[in-house]
Amino acid sequence: MRLVNHEPHAIDLRTTPVHLGLGSRAKPVEGFAWDPEVLHAYSAAVAADGAEGRMVTIFDGDGPGDHWERHPAGDELVVCLSGSVTVTREVDGVPDRVALGPGEATVNPAGTWHAVDMAGPASILTITAGLGTDHRPRSEARPTEHAGTSGPRTP
Repeated sequence: MRLVNHEPHAIDLRTTPVHLGLGSRAKPVEGFAWDPEVLHAYSAAVAADGAEGRMVTIFDGDGPGDHWERHPAGDELVVCLSGSVTVTREVDGVPDRVALGPGEATVNPAGTWHAVDMAGPASILTITAGLGTDHRPRSEARPTEHAGTSGPRTP
C-alpha cells in the first residue's frame, strides 16, 4: 500500500480509494485492500492528517450490509450512484432509515452507528472520516457504545 502523489491515469474508486488530506491533497491509495495489515499501513501513512483526512471510495453490492459502523472523527457522506440503498442509523436507540436512489445522498453524523442495505445490485460512493472507525457485527440486535474493530472501513 502506498499513497500516489500524482496519478496521470484514470482511477477506479472501486479498487483504488483516494485519500483527501490536509492542504487540499488528493492521493490515490495504490494496493489498498480491506485487510488488517493494509488498513494499519494506510492509517499510519495518513496519521498526520488526523481527523481532517477523508477516504473516498465506491462500493458495489447486493443485499444487506453485514456490519454496523461509526466514525467518531467526522461525518460521512453516502451517495447512491445506482440502484437503491437504505441507510439505517441508530438515533437515541431508535432506527432512523433513509432510502436513497441514484443521485441522492445522506450524511451520517460523526459517532452515529449506521449500516447500509442494498436492494438488488447497487453502487454507493462514500467520503469518510476514517480515523477511529468502529465496527460491530450486524447480527447484534442493535449497536451499543462498546467499541468494535477500529479502522477506516466504510460505509
